Amino acid sequence: METDAKGFDRRDSALILAHILFAFFALFLGGVAGLLQGLVRGGQITLPAGIGYYQLLTAHGVLMALVFTTYFIIGFLYSGVAKSLGGQLLPVARSLGWIGYALMTVGVAVGTVMILLNKATVLYTFYAPMMASPWYYIALALVVVGSWMSGIGMFIQLRYWKKTNGAKLSPLFAFMSVATMLLWLIATLGVAVEVLFQLIPWSFGWVETINVELSRTLFWYFGHPLVYFWLLPAYICWYIVIPKIIGAKVFSDALARLSFIMFLLFSIPVGFHHQLTEPGISPTWKYIQVVLTFMVVIPSLMTAFSLFATFETHGRSLGAKGLFGWLKKLPWKDVRFFAPFMGMLIFIPAGAGGIVNASNQMNVVIHNTLWVTGHFHLTVATSVALTFFGITYWLIPAITGRVLTPLMHKMGIAQTITWLVGMFFMSGSMHTVGLLGSPRRTAYTTYQDHPDAILWMPYHVVMAIGGTILFIGVIMMIVNIVMLLRAPKGYTEYPLGEVSQYAETTPAIFERWGVWISVVVVLILIAYTVPVTDMISGSGVGSKGFVTW
Repeated sequence: METDAKGFDRRDSALILAHILFAFFALFLGGVAGLLQGLVRGGQITLPAGIGYYQLLTAHGVLMALVFTTYFIIGFLYSGVAKSLGGQLLPVARSLGWIGYALMTVGVAVGTVMILLNKATVLYTFYAPMMASPWYYIALALVVVGSWMSGIGMFIQLRYWKKTNGAKLSPLFAFMSVATMLLWLIATLGVAVEVLFQLIPWSFGWVETINVELSRTLFWYFGHPLVYFWLLPAYICWYIVIPKIIGAKVFSDALARLSFIMFLLFSIPVGFHHQLTEPGISPTWKYIQVVLTFMVVIPSLMTAFSLFATFETHGRSLGAKGLFGWLKKLPWKDVRFFAPFMGMLIFIPAGAGGIVNASNQMNVVIHNTLWVTGHFHLTVATSVALTFFGITYWLIPAITGRVLTPLMHKMGIAQTITWLVGMFFMSGSMHTVGLLGSPRRTAYTTYQDHPDAILWMPYHVVMAIGGTILFIGVIMMIVNIVMLLRAPKGYTEYPLGEVSQYAETTPAIFERWGVWISVVVVLILIAYTVPVTDMISGSGVGSKGFVTW
């Protein structure tokens, strides 16, 4: 095994770094599209001929929400799997990682070209009846299949470790990584069916019409679990990495595993809560899936309890007094802690907004308004993104054999604060103007100077200001990454926390993946069999494709 001072196999480092750097390349491109989009929406600029607002909106959503997150997550999970399961990847796992990377990159390249050529302006939610070029859907299929290859590589790595370690409990990081990729694989089956059996034949003209309701249902079967595919790697950092960084212990191995199992069980069969206003779905099935949606609150609260229990017990072990004295003992000047902790705090209002979105009556008030966009930017673009940024500050040095300097900590904290300020203006304005009725996914318009639309305009300007500040945060992050790659050489520890000696024993059934996958399948069959059967049998005439741009 060829290693350097960092202790990582050089071949593993190359695979991980390729994913991380491509992720931030996508973040930059998506950030440019988002900046222009925000300035147009605020009435500050007019796009030059040939560039459409909805073209930018599609590019921003795809590059930020799909490409940046997927690449970063796979790179991060591969790093932890390699570190916790034997110290290096098996050749087959590494090969599958590179095959997945190649397939995804070809898919991203083709898909981005289609968007830039204005042949795929179907927005981030690419379901029918708007129709893109068939090559765009083929590109999406390549991205999904490529991600499956990487997931299978992680499964193989864990299976080999279990085979060579007998009944020994698998490392927590590996367990959480497998749970995350299992969720992704099961969830993407829905969008794979939509793309392969509906969108590609329809866009090539092999069939004349498409079942729109089924298309939307298959997308949202995937679309909501996608949120937890983003969140679970952030939770891995919160559960395992942050305790190590602050010098504490993981509060409970069993609680952490149980929370991930519950996310796996309850985050997939809940897509109908994104379709509460659709008339073709029975209220009974909407109700069932809304109930399952609220079940996800339980592991989220378990996570919050575990994290703050870790912070408080650690602080009191250092002599903290009073109700909140432990806060003073946290390493606020360490960007590896500061950025993810800010993400944790923002997840409190973000989670509250999610409860509003999933509630039948309240959803009617905010449905298709900028409130939803504001919520989305709090969860993914703040809680998840800031955690990913915090991970980056130690992950790149750990795999490249370099060390963080005090200047980099200061630069990282400055970037985090810049991001928070930008999001305060942008997301805050989105939430507020959404409650006033301003719709999402619309370019600048005063609706013929309608009084309500005129009232929205100041909020849209503030959104543009916030978006500009956020783009400055993107540039700062790119600069910081360049600094990390050129940092002084040395050893940076890969921070994997150890479980507290006072934690309860982890039940062996938590490792029985067959049991949990079976339960997931049963829940999916209960939630989807009857309504999907009704959609297929009562599909009617279907819809032709629409190109509205």
